Order: sequence, then C-alpha cells, then structure tokens
Amino acid sequence: MAIVLGAIADDFTGATDLAGLLARSGYPVSLRLGLPDKAEPVQQAASIEIIALKCRTIPKNQAIDQALAAYEWFKARDVKQLYWKYCSTFDSTDAGNIGPVAEALMNALSTKQTIYCPAFPENNRNVFMGHLFVGENLLHESPMKDHPLTPMRDSNLLRLLAPQVKGRVGLINRNVVAKGAGAIRSRLIELAEGEVAHVIIDAVDETDLKVIAEASHDLSLITGGSALAGPLPALFAARGLLQSSCEESVTRNLGEGQIVLSGSCSAMTLAQVAEYKKQAASYQIDAVGLAESGTEAVIEWIRSLPASAPKIIYASTDAVSLQAVQSKLGAQRAGAIIEEALAEISIASFSHGIRRFVVAGGETSGAVAQALGVSRLVVGAEIAPGVPWTYANIHGTEVAFGLKSGNFGTSSFFRVALNMLEAT
Repeated sequence: MAIVLGAIADDFTGATDLAGLLARSGYPVSLRLGLPDKAEPVQQAASIEIIALKCRTIPKNQAIDQALAAYEWFKARDVKQLYWKYCSTFDSTDAGNIGPVAEALMNALSTKQTIYCPAFPENNRNVFMGHLFVGENLLHESPMKDHPLTPMRDSNLLRLLAPQVKGRVGLINRNVVAKGAGAIRSRLIELAEGEVAHVIIDAVDETDLKVIAEASHDLSLITGGSALAGPLPALFAARGLLQSSCEESVTRNLGEGQIVLSGSCSAMTLAQVAEYKKQAASYQIDAVGLAESGTEAVIEWIRSLPASAPKIIYASTDAVSLQAVQSKLGAQRAGAIIEEALAEISIASFSHGIRRFVVAGGETSGAVAQALGVSRLVVGAEIAPGVPWTYANIHGTEVAFGLKSGNFGTSSFFRVALNMLEAT
C-alpha cells in the first residue's frame, strides 16, 4: 500500500499531537515511535503514517541522519507527500534542528522550496507578519523564553530560521493569505524565481490553515506544526487517494493502575501539577538528588501505594530552582538524569500493575515510551486539542498513554485525562 501522507515528528508528544488532529478526519492513522524496521512488509503500512523521532535537541548531524532514515522508509513505500512536524512554538536552538532537517529533506526530494507554518490557532499559537504569538504575547515574551533546552528569545521566525539554513528565507504574510490559495501559489512562484527556498507563512485562524494546505498540496515537502496537517486528509480524499475510513473503536481492556509522570517545567504543566496534587499522592524528584541517590526511594514509594491510587511523580519546578540545578550539573546532564530516572520509574510502575500513563513533556514522553519498548501506538480520543489517548500492547497487555506537550491543556488536564478512561 502506498503511503499518501508520511510525517516525521521531532518528538513523541508532537507526534501524538499530529496523530490526534489527523485522526479527526476519520481515516486510519498509524503512529510509530522510533525508526521502523526496514524489513517490514510494504503492505503493512497505513495510508497515513507518522514516525516519531526524538531529535529536537540532539546534535544537528544526528537529527539529519535520523530524518533521512525515516524518509528512506517512506520512499520505499511510495509516499506521496512528506510532512516535517515540529512544535507550534518553533522550539529550536540557533543551530537547528528545524531548518537543517528541512533542508536535508529538500535535498533528498530534489525540491527547491518548502513552507514553514507552526501556527496552531486552536491552541492560541498564531503567526502574523512573520512573528509567532503565544496567546496575546510574542513568543519571546511568553514562558517559552525560559525553556530549559530551547529558550526562545526572538519571535521573528525569519530571524530564527535564517541562521539554520543555507538557502534564502522569505515570507508570505497575512495580506496574501487572506486573498486565497491562488494568491499564495502565485507568491510561492515569485519567491522561487528569486531563489527563496524557505517560506514562512502567516496564519491566524483555521480558515488560513485550510487555504495554505490547499495552496501547498502539490509540494513534495511541507513543514509546520500539527494544525497545518489537519486539512490534508480531506484534500487527499477529494483526489481519490484516501478511501477507507477508520473502524469503530473497541472497548479497551485496561487495568486500573494509573500514574502521572511529569518532566516538563512549562508554566502550564506547573499549574497542572499543582492542581493534581490536591487529589493525588505526590513525589517530587530533582536531578541533584537523583545523581546522589538514584531512584530506589521513589520506586519504593510507588510500591507502597495501590496501583489504582491517583499518584504523580514530577520533576517540574520553577525557573529559579531549575537554574540552580543546571548550574550544579549542567543543563544537558540535568535533563538526561531526569529522563533516565523517569524511564526507570515507568518500568517499575508497569511491573507494579500500572496500565494508564499520563506523561507531560516531550523528552519525558520519549524516555518513557522507549523504556517500555513501545514502537507503535493506536490513536484514540482527544483529551484536549493536540493530545489524544493512545494505546500500545506491552508483553501481551494493553496500556494507555496520554503523552502531552508541556504547554498543552488546561490546569485540570491530568484529572480530565484519567476520568476519560473511566468512562470507556
């Protein structure tokens, strides 16, 4: 089976975000964690496939190698269109990895132009005159300015992208987008004639995204946040490329065990942790303590509680405390210690009978999924925009995962997520 839409996501929560929005279309969506087996029969591929990498903050050359390996898997299955998915807040460093991966994929596809649109209006991420807004604030004035791995200190996407790529960077602003798909296509041609390879496109509402998707539907590579991909299945279906709808969902046979694992330090996650602690047993971990004593104490704490008891283990902390830890250990080592600890904790939780995992943070979600040996997820109902429940089979046992990007959801997200499973 040919793959109609093949997406490469730079982290696991971003991939589930994309999967949830694409699944709204009613067409089957397959989500794979990590690079798939090259030897897998071509016939096992779905029409819409997502490969979740963990490459947002790794060295640039490693990110490129992983993305190209994912592309080769898609190419062997006759992919019609490729989608490079990154965060709606354009999370990146000065060196990448958004631009370098996009440029490498462009070279592999022999295409001279692509677009960039991280906008997600439903979650209050909008691009206007090339500037990214989080709610009413410019990106560099939002809590993203203090992100521990990718602090965003500029809101101008052209300035952010230009140092990451070799080709020229340009803009299609809201005035052009408002004139429709034809105007966007004409402007893309004009920019191509001026050798502009990387085109930022404004979007402030869902209509903008539909128009941009229509205008760029023939591009071999599209890049953006998850929201721009939402209109694509309908466009493929209109061309007769998608024909089978999803089967009806089945009842999930899940155990009662539950846990929330939070490694994100975003402002929204901090609010979610504070809210959930009011009704759940809680245990805070930190990189300094883990470096000295390991995870034995927190694992014993898990075992002391019934599997079904509401519980949360969190490394989430405010910016001042985080900086203090990073000054002692270094940002990269501190992050790695937390990820390794939460991976160990997830294994111990599964052994304790826990089958419902809510995980906050892209790096944390990747660490947990990899530790539990999850390679493919079935996409279920959305908990919040961009955050679906997903399901995997681990050693013959079905397990549910709610993998959440740090800034997504409301303060009651953890409670709402777990209550949803009780209703199924």
